[in-house]
Amino acid sequence: MGTVYVFFADGFEEIEAFTSVDVLRRADLKVEMISVTPDEIVTGAHGVPVLCDKNIVNCDFFDAELVLLPGGMPGAAALGESEDLRKLLLHFAEKNKPIAAICAAPMVLGKLGLLKGKKATCYPGFEEFLEGAEYTGAILEKDGNILTGRGPGAAMDFALAAVELLKGKEKVQELKDAMLIQSFTI
Repeated sequence: MGTVYVFFADGFEEIEAFTSVDVLRRADLKVEMISVTPDEIVTGAHGVPVLCDKNIVNCDFFDAELVLLPGGMPGAAALGESEDLRKLLLHFAEKNKPIAAICAAPMVLGKLGLLKGKKATCYPGFEEFLEGAEYTGAILEKDGNILTGRGPGAAMDFALAAVELLKGKEKVQELKDAMLIQSFTI
């Protein structure tokens, strides 16, 4: 099994990034946190700093199995400005390999033309950047190799959907049971 690469830029949405990394690692997947900034220490939209595993300039991604983009602003915009990340996303799309983006980050995919003819969702207000997509406003959308999520409230469902892409429904149920995930009302 290859590696899941989660990309970080200053202003990333902490819940989306950390939930994804945590759940993917609980699923026994190798996960690398990659900074697209000059520094490996990246600060989230709510002031939480994180030390990434590597900087994008030090990666070749030969073993990449899934690319995941957390949202948050200005983090998602900064991800879209990374030439190395844009090249990787285009390569993944060409090879029909899985790409996941949540909140504002689907705009990166939209601007690259990767959502044309696909159902997609994002944080309300960013749908104008989903060029050629059928915007649904759903919590999650999976269309072909692309998984998109709506926002912070969808972080757990998004992370579990990413696990399902690589490990299947049984692994997702195993994680849900272990983490005591169940529907509830207040």
